[in-house]
Amino acid sequence: MSEAATDAEQGVLVAISSKDGIAINQHFGHAREFRIFRLLADGFEYIDKREVALYCGGPGNDSKAAMADILTTIKDCDLLLTAKAGDGPKAKLAAIGVTVLEDFAYEAIDDGMQALLQRYQAGELVSGC
Repeated sequence: MSEAATDAEQGVLVAISSKDGIAINQHFGHAREFRIFRLLADGFEYIDKREVALYCGGPGNDSKAAMADILTTIKDCDLLLTAKAGDGPKAKLAAIGVTVLEDFAYEAIDDGMQALLQRYQAGELVSGC
């Protein structure tokens, strides 16, 4: 995690892949948008929704350009909560400092963020998460 992200005032930026905006239920490669939250010492807040190109789009899809778009779009985030992500995308995300967590797959976004908040308050989210 970056030094700025560990600053209590700035918090930790979390990207979430969701089909419906309710649950963490979208595979990374199928995401067309990421919901961004800020995790703070005393809670969390919704920041915005960021649209991206589809990475797993089948034949004719430019997956390299789509991955570059995704990496640029969420490069300021520290964590990605997703239902599932492949090893290749996980490595590319790790290379830009984004840790992928599948721990809260198919849970409600609020529940996953609340559980993440508890980890954060317990000091369990440190460099490399």
